[in-house]
Amino acid sequence: MAKGKGKYWIIGLMGFIIGVLLVAAFDTTMNTTSSNEYCMSCHTHEQADLDWKKSPHYLSHSGVMTDCAACHLPPKEDGLLKYYMAKSKMGAKDLWAKMTQDTDKIDWESKRSLENARKIVYNSSCEKCHVNLYPEGISDDGITAHLYYDDNAKKFGLDCISCHLNVGHYMPGYEHKRLEGKVIEADNSPIYDTLAQVNSFENFTETVPGTKAAIRMIAVPGGEFTIGSSDKEPFHSADEGPAKKVKVSPFFMGEVEVTWRQFWAFYNETMSEGRTPPEKIYANNNRPDVDAVSGPTPPFGFPDQGWGMGDRPAITMTHYAATTFCQWLSLKTGRHYRLPTEAEWEYAARGGTETPYFFEGNPKKYYSKRSRGADTTMIGRYIVFSGNSSGKTQEPGFVKANPFGLKNMLGNVMEYCSDWYAEDAYTKIKDGELDPKGPQSGTEHVVRGGSYADNASMVRSASRNHTEHDKWLKTDPQNPKSIWWYSDIKGVGFRVVCDVPENVKVN
Repeated sequence: MAKGKGKYWIIGLMGFIIGVLLVAAFDTTMNTTSSNEYCMSCHTHEQADLDWKKSPHYLSHSGVMTDCAACHLPPKEDGLLKYYMAKSKMGAKDLWAKMTQDTDKIDWESKRSLENARKIVYNSSCEKCHVNLYPEGISDDGITAHLYYDDNAKKFGLDCISCHLNVGHYMPGYEHKRLEGKVIEADNSPIYDTLAQVNSFENFTETVPGTKAAIRMIAVPGGEFTIGSSDKEPFHSADEGPAKKVKVSPFFMGEVEVTWRQFWAFYNETMSEGRTPPEKIYANNNRPDVDAVSGPTPPFGFPDQGWGMGDRPAITMTHYAATTFCQWLSLKTGRHYRLPTEAEWEYAARGGTETPYFFEGNPKKYYSKRSRGADTTMIGRYIVFSGNSSGKTQEPGFVKANPFGLKNMLGNVMEYCSDWYAEDAYTKIKDGELDPKGPQSGTEHVVRGGSYADNASMVRSASRNHTEHDKWLKTDPQNPKSIWWYSDIKGVGFRVVCDVPENVKVN
């Protein structure tokens, strides 16, 4: 090796070694100065340390102690620059206070206030540790508050410390604060105390008494249509035939799928650790005069998959949960709400058309695997599917309505029907039959419409699918398995049907 090159090689090696040592020293320094002992060495208020050791974060049920830095610094996952900037600012402030402030002149009570806590506690750190907001043993009030937090944290700037001010440092006489006051302040929608008046066969908005839930109902006129598809329709499946001419009586149907806002109104009123037995729920499916029902047990994790709640379609609940929601709605309104039959669903989805979609378009043209770069402008106006969904459900305003005024009948989420699924169900239907229903028993229920994750072939008006109950429950970590939630089955929801009241005349 030449003399000059050897010199540069040695300098480079020394630089590398020095760099490694500096990084190691920096990392050691950061870890040391983030330890509990180091933090306490700068505290000018010894009572803060004593109160920390009496707090739930120190004396936890699990035996896991929460360190000072876990609350008073942002998680490194938020970005190292943010972490080190916060650490430098916090450290300099504590050191300056220790060197200059007279402890007898400090207003210690103000340091316990929520306003001060918000300045020195990072909400993202709370969320990092508390991934599951619905642990075993949580109270009903806690569940309600955490569901609201899931839905509104970003929208209204909610933070954990607002309700849990005493978890980091013990505060004598402190009472756990409920989020309800802020809920009422943040949500200006009314709590309904009267029912909607339905005296004619026209669209109406159902206002659920005692809740903030309102459901827009569309008057779907009765008529005749062809259920299923012919074998000439692109992507026709065997269970879509034989196509039959059938008649459907008038009914009201939800303009959109049941939303989280509506589902949580049901949950908040009926949540329980018990349940109304499934056999009783299904036996009462056609009775408006049922007794009170028990609602869902707490979900595991984030039922909205982190996509947001509000007006997005409620997802991951079971067919049993959807049916129970309908019975609760019947009890609240005195009208008979239920899931649609498969015939009603397809009639409503078609909106008077007999083409693959209720708008012009060939499924082959939109099928992404076969037509790369195809113009999906038309289908994208009406359907949330794999070609435009960005991998998640969307709110109702994302698409236009079909000829009946219904949105998202195709795509967004698969929708439960009341019928049991059978591959040969249409062979049992008679031409001209009025209000046909599926088999009287079965193992899986019909779901229709396809979801945000499906391609154009699966979101046709005639396309059929069914639940896979045992398979969908496999990812549920709870034991016994939930009868309410599917944990992470993201593409299934439901919309409601209301029978025409006896006092309403249909022309």
